[in-house]
Amino acid sequence: MTSFEIFAASYLEIAVRISLALLTVSFIIIVIRTVKGPSLPDRVVALDMLVAVGIGFIAAIGVLTEYYLYIDIAITLGLVGFLATVAFARFVLNRGMAGDQTVMAEVEDSIKRREAGQ
Repeated sequence: MTSFEIFAASYLEIAVRISLALLTVSFIIIVIRTVKGPSLPDRVVALDMLVAVGIGFIAAIGVLTEYYLYIDIAITLGLVGFLATVAFARFVLNRGMAGDQTVMAEVEDSIKRREAGQ
């Protein structure tokens, strides 16, 4: 191996390890947002972000282990995550159209917070 190839391999390993650390931090923050809420749409967006972070984890581990089949798994997870987000959005929409009191209260609370500048 040439010195450039050695440098490139070590640089790639360091970059993957840094990305895994950043993904871990973002995973923790997103889990906190999922638990904390405050409304159902916030939780749906947080769950969608968890899917995106999961895709990042799978891709980074695929690069780190040089087993590139993980990239195909990450693409599949992205498609499934998209379908899950669409299903959640339909669920929230149907609850709102049915006049569900919890959804209506969340919408009113969100409007009040927006008007208050929060």
